[in-house]
Amino acid sequence: MTTEQLRDMLSAQPFRPFRAHLADGREVDIQHPEFAAFGGGRTFVVYTSDDHFEIIDLLLVTSLEIINGSPRRGRRSKR
Repeated sequence: MTTEQLRDMLSAQPFRPFRAHLADGREVDIQHPEFAAFGGGRTFVVYTSDDHFEIIDLLLVTSLEIINGSPRRGRRSKR
């Protein structure tokens, strides 16, 4: 994984949440571009919804996957 690939995902307009797959089998979700920051060099920091964070080495990221949210359900009109 390169910093450019990650930057592209973080700066996409519109932003789409994505999942980073790591070499050890873990998965880290990035729900908003403000929840991730480059730590310098090969690392980036991902903040989670429970006020924790993970520091991740980009060399351990095997792939990035767009997270498909649940389908939006529109209101059905009653006839």
